[in-house]
Amino acid sequence: MPDRDQLIRWMLDTDPALRWQVERDLAGEPERVWQATRSRVATEGFGARLLALQDEDGQWAGGAYFPSGLDPEGPEAAPDAGQPWTATTWTLNSLREWGVDASVLGDTAERLRRNSRWEYDNLPYWGGEVDCCINAYTLANGVWLGVDVSDNSQWFVDHQTAEGGWNCEWVAGSTRSSFHSTLNSLKGLLAYEQATGGTDDVRAARHAGEEYLLSRRLMFRASDGEPVEWWVNKFVYPFRWFYSVLKAADYFREASLHDGTPPDARMAEAIEVIRDARTADGKWVQARRHPGRVWFEVDVDAGEPSPWLTFYATRVLRWWDAASAGIEQESRSASEHP
Repeated sequence: MPDRDQLIRWMLDTDPALRWQVERDLAGEPERVWQATRSRVATEGFGARLLALQDEDGQWAGGAYFPSGLDPEGPEAAPDAGQPWTATTWTLNSLREWGVDASVLGDTAERLRRNSRWEYDNLPYWGGEVDCCINAYTLANGVWLGVDVSDNSQWFVDHQTAEGGWNCEWVAGSTRSSFHSTLNSLKGLLAYEQATGGTDDVRAARHAGEEYLLSRRLMFRASDGEPVEWWVNKFVYPFRWFYSVLKAADYFREASLHDGTPPDARMAEAIEVIRDARTADGKWVQARRHPGRVWFEVDVDAGEPSPWLTFYATRVLRWWDAASAGIEQESRSASEHP
């Protein structure tokens, strides 16, 4: 049996971007402790390094989703090269997810309004564009930085498929939902609701998107009941836009806590996939690195135990197991005292 205290110490021996979350969600530290660590993300380690790389115009790498000057015919744009992960949206995603306080970024939102345009049709940054994942990141980053992104939230209501999810290929005529696009859309909608309370329409859209994934038990095709693809059980940090059952389960944990609802039983098989990936010493291993240029690496090489993945997986299993134990206790009590 893995030593839990030793595992937590191992996860704590990391960058403040991860350490404060371990303190809050796994180590049970009081708020004053983890908030103090969280404040250090902007001044040391990964967060400070990204903040120092910001351009004068408010962007990173000179572009909204891709670095400026990226040659669409060049080697970096080849399908097997992966996309660069250095531009503005990816950097904001990291800073937000690592817990940097929006005030640290000063007038970044206004500078992006003035200077940043999407590579698609030169559209203004905070208006979003046509890609579900990009619009979800814009929604989450905008509400974090204090931008009025209510129109962006309505975009998801207007572009939801009949199946309940979303697909970034809708603009090319697709009417089917995508696991990747749906999960990223849900994460953006939840961030918006957490910050603003949302609207009835947005909330209904989110719940319908959740139902799309839950009806497929987070990993199976509706047509034949087989796993959708190899990537459902390949765990990689940073998550980027890619789907996995770990990323999905982490989302459903957060949504459950936000809504005050118990875990959905249809997640059970996905939870066991996560549990089965745990090594004998209680860790989870990095499956690969998503190809593409980065500012710097924030996790281990493929094949090595990942503190980030171990944190996410441990947190999900604690949530699931605690809820399951509570349900079992209630069931026993009911049978003993009819």
